[in-house]
Amino acid sequence: MKDNPLTNRDIAESLFIVNRHAKTAPEPKHLYDIKKHTIDKLLKENRAKKVGLHFSDHPKFSQQHSTLLIEIGGYYFHVPASKQDFKQVKHLGKVDQSYRNPKPKKSLSRAKRTLYQYLNWQPSKKPAYSFQATSHGSFLGQPTGGPWNQRQRRRP
Repeated sequence: MKDNPLTNRDIAESLFIVNRHAKTAPEPKHLYDIKKHTIDKLLKENRAKKVGLHFSDHPKFSQQHSTLLIEIGGYYFHVPASKQDFKQVKHLGKVDQSYRNPKPKKSLSRAKRTLYQYLNWQPSKKPAYSFQATSHGSFLGQPTGGPWNQRQRRRP
């Protein structure tokens, strides 16, 4: 790939795009895995900072829990908090709903490519969705015996 090192801002913008798509994806597991591995690596390299803990807006099983706020290149992300985080990081209370991350102009494929480069991963060649044929086939296009909008008449 490229020889130039990725800046924290490049990585943060790509993380933002991946995270935004993961929230609405039908199968978000891989996108969340990319986010988790990227943030873990950034924390190990001291390129990300643990800001504090926030109460989650989405309680689990009707129980309040907290998430860890991470700052990377001017962007903020929430990740699940560990037991160690509760001992080391200050609790900030409720999430500030007035703050929003800047909106980068980047496609999902480009964002994933950037994060794969940073993680030194190879993109998989398999399609995101696989459709399997059913044994009974499809009834689309088959004659039904009459117009679609008319009922069968009863015979006396």
